[in-house]
Amino acid sequence: MNPLSHDADTTVITLPNGVRVLAIALPHLASVNVSVFVRTGSHHESRRLNGISHVVEHMAFKGTHGRTCQQINLDAERLGADVNAHTDKDHTAYHMRGLAQHAGVFVQMLGDIVRNSTFPEAELERERQVILHEYTEDEDDALTQGYKLFDRLCFGSHAAAQPVIGVRANIERFTRQDLLDYVQQRYSAPNVIVAVAGPVDPQAIAREAEAAFGTMASGPVNRVTAPHWVGGLRTHRQAGCSQTHVVLGFPAPALRSQPQAAIVAAAVLGEGMSSPLLDTLRERRGLAYYAACSTDITEIAGQFMVEASTSAEHLDDFFDEVGQLLRTQAERIQPIDLERARNQLAMRGLRNFERPQRRLESAALDLYVFGHVRSRAEWQAGIDAVSADQVRTEFARLIGSPVAVAIAGKVPARAKERALERLAVLGGRPA
Repeated sequence: MNPLSHDADTTVITLPNGVRVLAIALPHLASVNVSVFVRTGSHHESRRLNGISHVVEHMAFKGTHGRTCQQINLDAERLGADVNAHTDKDHTAYHMRGLAQHAGVFVQMLGDIVRNSTFPEAELERERQVILHEYTEDEDDALTQGYKLFDRLCFGSHAAAQPVIGVRANIERFTRQDLLDYVQQRYSAPNVIVAVAGPVDPQAIAREAEAAFGTMASGPVNRVTAPHWVGGLRTHRQAGCSQTHVVLGFPAPALRSQPQAAIVAAAVLGEGMSSPLLDTLRERRGLAYYAACSTDITEIAGQFMVEASTSAEHLDDFFDEVGQLLRTQAERIQPIDLERARNQLAMRGLRNFERPQRRLESAALDLYVFGHVRSRAEWQAGIDAVSADQVRTEFARLIGSPVAVAIAGKVPARAKERALERLAVLGGRPA
């Protein structure tokens, strides 16, 4: 075991088989967060298997070789612990949160769930219906449909364009053997991180992780080739929807490729009510109740996104204003906007740093991408180093790239043609 420490409270230990143990000592807490991260998600799925990571995550709690679904739930709750899980584009995670004295027990319980799930046939048929209900909720949400459409416009046929929840036909078709085969292929030691945050002894946690995961089979690291950005404009009419939802965006650097300027640019344009985006669209023009600008940065790709919910009659004005705002930022960054953005990002980073679960997830993703956990000072230094000229240059690069635009919900007549006319002011307008 070779310990590697970054922030003073953070320890990373690699077990002989490649499983990494991440321990963040937070002695001021009385509770503990325990997570197991697996480097597999929708980015790692073929089209035929799209959605299987999410189904595996649901089914992992439905019984192991030693415990039924009911025993899994009771064993956690009799200790007062919460149990949860989530699937994302680039990882799957299993979580428990409870009293600090039970940290080792939680590591063992999650080890049983991750390594020994049997995916009982009867449970699969029941859970399939639960997931299909979840899928129907997504279908009924126009903004969610807009994001799915946006991802396809960004990345075309690449796995990065696939929704985490998958597609209905796959959910209806997956068999128990499909789940077993996927876990056998993807759930291997080099792709697993056992992460704990709370008043813990890192060496004690490493011993618990060794007992629970030390015999896990090795295998290749789950990697994905980077996608090519496509761009374009498409619409999705949603019956019964009274609002028009827009997701508009450009390619941003992946996590390894210095995305700090894009992150700061998004905060400059649209973080907070005083930002140019919110001040113009909502406060001065009344064109939207909700609008935001953000980045989604992963290991293989990045997206710079403007999203808003407006009305069909305001859609033309929305595109006019957003196009002008982007061009204005590419010409000059106001010093007060850069100051605001830096401080907002610093505060957002501090909030995440003070939330054990968010901190564990950020640290785990750092381990996957960089091989080490960035300290908070390192992260903040990267943000602080971004100059106004770099942000301005980033906006110029963005609007010179092919734009992707998804319009969902109530879509007015000729919306696509009219949007194309208004976005013609951008150098990388959609095809």
